[in-house]
Amino acid sequence: MRKSICIAAMSVMALAAFPAAAQSIAVLDYQMALLESDAAKRYSVDAEKQFGSQLQRLQNLEAEAKRLQERMQRDGEKLGQSELEKLELEFRQKAREFQSQSRELNEAKAKSDRDMLEQLKPKLDSAVEAVIKGGNYDLVIDRSAVVDVKPNLDITRQVIERLNSTR
Repeated sequence: MRKSICIAAMSVMALAAFPAAAQSIAVLDYQMALLESDAAKRYSVDAEKQFGSQLQRLQNLEAEAKRLQERMQRDGEKLGQSELEKLELEFRQKAREFQSQSRELNEAKAKSDRDMLEQLKPKLDSAVEAVIKGGNYDLVIDRSAVVDVKPNLDITRQVIERLNSTR
């Protein structure tokens, strides 16, 4: 018991001394710096162009499947058994095709995202390092670990500007 109290007291004293030890603290939203960069915005536009036709095909398949489903619900009792079976078969084929193309699109988009991140990450890391060195920060904390921060302690904008200035 006495040992626990001693450890707790030492921890409190260490935390109290921390602000004196760290001369300059900053906060960085790494994900925001990545997503708000000019390169990421260009990638987003390019990806929309690259995957737009596949996305349009998926939307068309979805619309066709909904149309078939609505027709079966609306006209199901009026249709003969063979016509209803034909519609159900067509609906299942559209659903399978939709799932298959959706999976392909998701995989292609994920690979493209990974490739972009792989290409951009070294530049982002370099920009972060330059801002940290330039600001002579002793401690940089990820924004997700901070409850609240004064805007003057957030270096995210500086990192974005530095990243955008590199080509």
